[in-house]
Amino acid sequence: MVGCERRHKHVRDSDPSDRQAGIVRIFGKVRHRPSASWRQATDRAFTLIGDGRYEDAGALLTRAADLEPWLSESWFNLALLHKFRHDWEQARAAGLRAVALLDKETGAPDWWNVGIAATALQDWPLARRSWQAYGLKVPGAAAANGEPVGMDLGSAAVRLSPEGEAEVVWGRRLDPARIEVLSIPLPSSGRRWGEVVLHDGVPHGERITSAGPSYPVFDEIELWAPSPVPTWVVLLEAATEADRDALEQLASDAGFAAEDWSSSVRLLCRSCSESRMPSAEGEGEHLDPHDHSEPGHPGPLGHRTAGDLWSPERECGIAAPDGLVRGLLDSWVADSPESREWRDLEEVC
Repeated sequence: MVGCERRHKHVRDSDPSDRQAGIVRIFGKVRHRPSASWRQATDRAFTLIGDGRYEDAGALLTRAADLEPWLSESWFNLALLHKFRHDWEQARAAGLRAVALLDKETGAPDWWNVGIAATALQDWPLARRSWQAYGLKVPGAAAANGEPVGMDLGSAAVRLSPEGEAEVVWGRRLDPARIEVLSIPLPSSGRRWGEVVLHDGVPHGERITSAGPSYPVFDEIELWAPSPVPTWVVLLEAATEADRDALEQLASDAGFAAEDWSSSVRLLCRSCSESRMPSAEGEGEHLDPHDHSEPGHPGPLGHRTAGDLWSPERECGIAAPDGLVRGLLDSWVADSPESREWRDLEEVC
């Protein structure tokens, strides 16, 4: 039998003074082992963060950084806290200190947090540098003009108000930290069609479409760019699905949106929402948060009710200016007055 020898990565202490100073040498490189005080302060800080006690956590993480300023983790943790607090200037400063202490050239999550902070501050040169340092290919045409990073990363879902009445809607990824909302959010979210939201980097959930591809669900951090287009709710009488689809197409052709909330919204419990879920099939009895329409259709066409279960009365969300919305609905009715009607139009967001 042929023997097999495993070679272990081992720690070499050059002398006792290194051990006393908390220094270890791994393949000739110096590493500083965090002190017990650093670990205790850091562990306690993240417990406080979990309880929403950011001020108290900040004091502990600042103390940890004072204890071990040579550790990139000290500054990464502070940058993370400042991200939770939406203090982007401090998040950028701490994040830059973290990446300055890194050994690896690409792929470190420290760079992703710097990229989010830079995007929030519209510091486009730093955002571009961050995504590149993380290992992403970033178009450079706009770099000289200081224009926003534009990467067109395709469709994704974003969870609006993740700490409140969470709602999952569909959108278009503009870059690694921003999504343009293409569904019409329910009024409880406080968000509008066409808004751009800043989102976190780690997905919480996944949506699988009937065509096969899956899409990540990112959590919103904050509103990045508001939309001037109000949200309306209206009750429709649509004799067939084709009648309903005609309104959605009419709104899309006008450069805006309509969405049949009666069929595009399903209610999910939080654990289901944060799991791998089909986006176009199934009706649940769960509560909280909402899933909206699936991408890839002409306009926000979402889950569809089977024809034999069709109910003519529909609750529809419309994203359109005040001066256009009534004319849009009237045009829809005029195209087929015997099968279409609308009433009770109300601006809700």
